Amino acid sequence: MNKSDLVQLVSGKLPTLAFKDVEVIVNTIFDAMCRSLTRGDRIEIRGFGSFEVRVRNPRTGRNPKTGRSVEVGTRKVPFFKVGKELKEKVNNGG
Repeated sequence: MNKSDLVQLVSGKLPTLAFKDVEVIVNTIFDAMCRSLTRGDRIEIRGFGSFEVRVRNPRTGRNPKTGRSVEVGTRKVPFFKVGKELKEKVNNGG
């Protein structure tokens, strides 16, 4: 599922809202999540999972094209941890 599929699904469940309004709502939610992660905040959606930013330490990597060693600096990466309820739904087939 991609963002446009999500907008279609929500729009179908809320026929009183215009498609453009649903699109604005979905974009607003994703923008707010991005801003929170950028600030280093943690996002928790009960029953679904949590998002946080983790810091990866510097390391020596390898350029796959040339095979040469490359120094990779410290970087921040988004991380998602699945919630217990979602994990159970996926494992039990819904």
